Amino acid sequence: MHHILLIDDEDDIREVASLTLEVTAGWRVITADSGTAGIRAALAEKPEAILMDVMMPEMDGPTTFREMQKLPELANIPVILLTAKVQGVDQRRFSDLGVAAVLFKPFDPMTLAQQIADVLHWDSVAV
Repeated sequence: MHHILLIDDEDDIREVASLTLEVTAGWRVITADSGTAGIRAALAEKPEAILMDVMMPEMDGPTTFREMQKLPELANIPVILLTAKVQGVDQRRFSDLGVAAVLFKPFDPMTLAQQIADVLHWDSVAV
């Protein structure tokens, strides 16, 4: 069973995404509602991958990612950014960070697990 950390400041996104990943893929999902809480959760839980919103108050996704990269115990965990920003300049900025991928909101709950599995080269998800 794969283990994912989902960091998003929106309650409904956390609820839909975590329920989707648990039900459609059978993954274990832990959630955090901010970058700071996400870093704490990642250190405590050691997830296999992190799915993180770009736009969050206080510490946004790219800043949270850069902070995680400074910590040896988190630096090798693949991070997938989740964003509503789809303009080319934003996409380039995100990919220049070194994240595993950028997925776009709104996402399709029925294909989210497969998109993540494809990016991370995990076995296919039975939906």
